[in-house]
Amino acid sequence: QVQLVESGGGLVQPGGSLRLSCAASGSIFMISAMGWYRQAPGKERELVAHITSDRSTTYADSVKGRFTISRDNAKNTVYLQMNNLKPEDTAVYYCNADISSDYFNPAYNYWGQGTQVTVSS
Repeated sequence: QVQLVESGGGLVQPGGSLRLSCAASGSIFMISAMGWYRQAPGKERELVAHITSDRSTTYADSVKGRFTISRDNAKNTVYLQMNNLKPEDTAVYYCNADISSDYFNPAYNYWGQGTQVTVSS
C-alpha cells in the first residue's frame, strides 16, 4: 500500500509565500513522475507543476516564474515552493505520483488527500 501525504497549506496574504510538501510512504520501489495539481471551487482540477525522475520540470503558464517544484528522492518527497501568491491561486492542492512497488510490475498513479491553500487579505 502506498500513501501520499501533503502538508504546508494554509492562509496567506497576497504576495506571500507557502511551501507545500508531499511525502510518499509504503511499498515503494521507484517513483518516476511527480506533480502538483489544484482544484478551485466550481472548476476542474488542473496541472500546476510536474517533475520527472531526471528532474525535468513543466509548469502551468499561470504559475511560471512564481512556483518552483523540486523533489528529494532520498525522502520520497516532492515540494512546491509558491511565491508571490495571488487570490486566484486559492484552491485545494493535490500531490500526484507514479509509483512502482517492485521491479516486475508497472507503476500506478497515486493521489494525495489534498491541502487547502487560501490567498486572501
